[in-house]
Amino acid sequence: MSKAIKPIAIYLPQFHPIAENDQWWGKGFTEWTNSSKAQPLFKDHYQPHLPADLGFYDLRLEEARLAQEALAKSYGIHGFCYYHYWFTGKQVLEEPLQRKMKNPKEDLPFMMCWANENWTKTWIEAERDVLLRQEYSSEDDEKHIAFLIPYFKDTRYIKVNGKPVFMVYRPNLFPDIHKTIQIWRKRVQEAGFPDFYIGFARKSVNEVFMDCFDFAFEFQPSFSDTPAAPKATIWERVKIKTKKISGKYAPPKVIKNDYEAYANHQMNNKFNPKVYPGITPMWDNTARKKNYPFILHQSTPEKYKQWLRHIADNFPWEKASDSFLFINAWNEWAEGNHLEPCQKWGTAYLEATQEVIEGPSKTSLK
Repeated sequence: MSKAIKPIAIYLPQFHPIAENDQWWGKGFTEWTNSSKAQPLFKDHYQPHLPADLGFYDLRLEEARLAQEALAKSYGIHGFCYYHYWFTGKQVLEEPLQRKMKNPKEDLPFMMCWANENWTKTWIEAERDVLLRQEYSSEDDEKHIAFLIPYFKDTRYIKVNGKPVFMVYRPNLFPDIHKTIQIWRKRVQEAGFPDFYIGFARKSVNEVFMDCFDFAFEFQPSFSDTPAAPKATIWERVKIKTKKISGKYAPPKVIKNDYEAYANHQMNNKFNPKVYPGITPMWDNTARKKNYPFILHQSTPEKYKQWLRHIADNFPWEKASDSFLFINAWNEWAEGNHLEPCQKWGTAYLEATQEVIEGPSKTSLK
């Protein structure tokens, strides 16, 4: 491997109150509200996921953001990929990144991914109940890229050969993604950049790579790309009686995938140098989807490290434009998906990441 791997940790900014969440979910709602209430659904189910070193932080505070960046840097994380929320000019959860932009002390490199989905009541399985709707148009494409260019000009913004890196989460939702990217490229070049480096989140190995994009990254876990399941040890649907709803008991359907089996399945897939590799340390969205959670059960730092080492040793880094490795995620606590230290594992996942990326070091798994 000739290139030094650059781990990019996906970053969720929903750890501070906003007016919209106050209205929809109750005063003071943040991501901690759901994650701290989660309960185990079966034997050996790791819930709730509770923070350790950084505590229940508020991302409006400079001290919290600086502590995150210091922790990330100390374990070799190259940068954060901030979820960006834009609804025809309306922004939500923008405050942490806006405050970083004004604060030179927050010097960790960053990029952005537009989470271009409708906001719905997905946490209570009411995905048809739309809270904020995405509307696409050429006019909005122009307005959006004009808003983004000042971020791209920031010296901390991650670029490839001078081209700012930007991603969209769901390219299939655009009425004409080719036209949108054409507009964006033109405006980025007019702003003085050599070009745009535009990518998307690939959810499945079967997802078509559209030629208007420069790259994709593996979004892990890939819910549609899971092991065949003749054995309950690999894939198990668990039914558990819960509270009465409309006079009847509602049995949740828990999709419980063994983490090691899932990782082994992913390791059998072929790499594409235009699709940067992705990995997840663990996943359990019980806190968000109480009735239909997807769980990667029995994740450990050692199993994660084996998957990560496979990626480091086998991805064709020399053929890729850069050496990004996307880790989902830095702080998705309500999805049980985080590199940030928790009360069960401490910094073990960060240590595993550093050991693989930088080689044997002074850190050791706890």
